[in-house]
This record gives sequence, structure tokens and C-alpha cells, in this order.
Amino acid sequence: MKLKIDEKPFLPEGRHVVKITEVEEGRSENKDIPFINCRLENEDGFVNQRFYLSEPGQPILASFLKALGIDKQEVDSKELKGKSLSVEVEERTYEDAEGKEKTIKQATHFEAVGKANTSNRI
Repeated sequence: MKLKIDEKPFLPEGRHVVKITEVEEGRSENKDIPFINCRLENEDGFVNQRFYLSEPGQPILASFLKALGIDKQEVDSKELKGKSLSVEVEERTYEDAEGKEKTIKQATHFEAVGKANTSNRI
């Protein structure tokens, strides 16, 4: 049997410099909370990160936008595509609304990509 793989693997745990390659808007399945889902990827793989547009989600989204160099109060989610940042990828286990345990990969500890790292590339 021949296997054809058209997808990158998930990024391993640890710090990675990634680019936002997709931004999708949606609403949570259980509480109907709006969110944006960003695909963060590099040559090694990807991780999807969902940002909820709720009051508890505001500090997380603010940290993400700050790492991207965005300090406006309002931004169009389409403006995020193509921007780069440094993230830490980790696994998190939680209990879903039906009481089932789920483990996901997530991006945390957002940081700006250092200018020294990008200015030396040719």
C-alpha cells in the first residue's frame, strides 16, 4: 500500500519561530463564543491556536498581538496572516463539556521575533 502524506506533522514541544499561514473565524461548539483559529507553521510543522474573543480570552489575545507588534485596540483578523512570532508549543489536557479527557497541542508564551535573528538572514 502506498501512503501519500499532504500535511506537515505537528510541531514538537518547545520554542519555535512560526508564521501565521491561515486565519479562520468561528464560534465555539458549546457556548457559542466567537474565536479566531490561527495556523502557526514553519518548515518543521504546525500547530493550530484558537483565540476566544471573550473577556477571559482578552489577555491571551493581547499577548499574542503584542508579540506580533500590533498595539492597536482593534485589528482585522485578516491582517494577521503572514506575520511571524516566537511561540512555545506544549500539550495540555482538559475535560470537555461531555466529561471526556482531551489532549491538545497549543502555542503559549508568545514573543516577538528578535530583530537580530531576522536581520542577519540573507
